[in-house]
Amino acid sequence: MFKFIHAADIHLDSPLSGLERYDGAPAERLRQASRRALENLISLAITEQVQFVVIAGDLFDRDWKDYNTGLYFVQQMSRLKAKNIAAFILKGNHDAESRVTKSLPLPDNVHIFSHKEPQTFRLENCPVSIHGQSFATSAVTDDLSLNYPAGDSGRFNIGVLHTCAAGREGHAPYAPCKLEILINKGYNYWALGHVHKREVLNQDPLIIFPGNIQGRHVRETGSKGCSLVSVDDRYQIQESFQELCVVRWEVCQVDASSCENNDQVLEVVRTALANLLEQGQGMPLAVRLEIHGQSPADAQLRAQKNHFVESARSIAIQLASDLLWLEKIKILTSAPTNDSASLTAEGPLSELLEYIDEIGKSALQWETLEKELADLKAKLPADLPEATRFSDPQWHKEVMDDVKQILLERLYRPGQTK
Repeated sequence: MFKFIHAADIHLDSPLSGLERYDGAPAERLRQASRRALENLISLAITEQVQFVVIAGDLFDRDWKDYNTGLYFVQQMSRLKAKNIAAFILKGNHDAESRVTKSLPLPDNVHIFSHKEPQTFRLENCPVSIHGQSFATSAVTDDLSLNYPAGDSGRFNIGVLHTCAAGREGHAPYAPCKLEILINKGYNYWALGHVHKREVLNQDPLIIFPGNIQGRHVRETGSKGCSLVSVDDRYQIQESFQELCVVRWEVCQVDASSCENNDQVLEVVRTALANLLEQGQGMPLAVRLEIHGQSPADAQLRAQKNHFVESARSIAIQLASDLLWLEKIKILTSAPTNDSASLTAEGPLSELLEYIDEIGKSALQWETLEKELADLKAKLPADLPEATRFSDPQWHKEVMDDVKQILLERLYRPGQTK
């Protein structure tokens, strides 16, 4: 009978700062990713001949730097208008009425939900009622769903809501709601936004977070896209996920527990990255590489950290320089529990290792060390990651672990560090 697309959290022209400090980063590709993903959304709507598109909040990321963002959006909406496809847009916390102050005249196929109270749009060309309320400010903490009207009898009812639902880790607690309230409204479908990971909260009625259409950083991994919904004459629903992203973020975890040295770890890394590329099927990948495990190679990895990191980047370039970028490489290994170097350390060395552990754990001792290094910190580039992590306890521990393992490597395995 009809089709529609449900998308959310587009974050058009979301800034990705600091990419220049990562050598080899596909900075331009990542900066343009939200636009390319939106273009894919519009193309999907045209190809599938949908009747309308629903965007459940956070179309924009913040107030526009200039009008180019708005002009680009108008251009994409005009593509829909040329095919008689309507767009229904709800403003979320990132593009609230009070936050995006600039505006441009929009094509008449674009409809924005009011922020003052719930508003219902009733389509003329198919029996659909779409209910929603935009955010008035960037921090709405009330349950907006309580005031949504009951569903229209005899029509297919869609509720559009930007919400944290009952709360989701990593997302601000905006417009919280209870699942039973949504279910009892009498709607056929709830189009939710705000949570960037796809999640189906309920099957009947169907209540969905589609996730964002393009991951923006390593905390937003995997395939990203929208929901394509088909509704038949009996209002039975078929919903499918459609990938729209143009760059996929991934975390690649490598187990180095069986590796004796750096070269063996690098071979495991090569295999893991090759498998990830194969699974990606031609999708560009931004990857965080994490090396785990109680490994005999732990001390050498830390002693030769820079060489290992650059060797791993070299492998990535050899595998697919145009499709694979290592965003960060984290060495999270530990020494085997039977490591003789750790167990036999005695006398002054034992005391030094204990002192290093204490520095890593003690905020007071690290504060003293930080004061002594204040002049050095002042000379570091402001966008250097280490400069911003000076007061991070987890970073303290990582640094002290590296120091301890490098010391043990130099004292007990000098032949490997020449």
